[in-house]
Amino acid sequence: MASTRIREAREGDCADILRMIRELAEFEQLSHQVKISEEALRADGFGENPFFRCLVAEVVPASGELQGPRVVGYGLYYFSYSTWKGRNIYLEDIYVMPQYRGQGIGTKIIKKVAEVALQEGCSQVRLAVLDWNKKAMDLYKSLGAQDLTEAEGWRSFRFEEEAMKEMAGC
Repeated sequence: MASTRIREAREGDCADILRMIRELAEFEQLSHQVKISEEALRADGFGENPFFRCLVAEVVPASGELQGPRVVGYGLYYFSYSTWKGRNIYLEDIYVMPQYRGQGIGTKIIKKVAEVALQEGCSQVRLAVLDWNKKAMDLYKSLGAQDLTEAEGWRSFRFEEEAMKEMAGC
């Protein structure tokens, strides 16, 4: 029987990570927003000053099986800072391929991110989820996450490139 391990992503995992980023975007009905390339992932995650870190979930076949290990999920995160709480991790994406869901892989990824956060002296792990993704919200709540929209009324905003250029006078 195959087993699953969570490990730090390597540069050679970028093709699998990009494939799953596209799968996640399709699931979220936001495929049109994906502009990242494999080259950008390599440069931004595995260069001298990485902008992100990533964990991958890898299915390791039982001995004697011909198939090699297969990357079936990922958790991409980066460090941020709260003026109230100090160091944080922001979990940008967590994804497990549909045929591997329900096996606890997503939970293992989140728990590993929490371990990293504690090792790095972080006080929080933050993430966002689309309001219709009840399964994900239920999972996060079952692991102890607070819904900040419910609890505190926080809403997320972002400035896209055109708005940034306008503000910067470019």
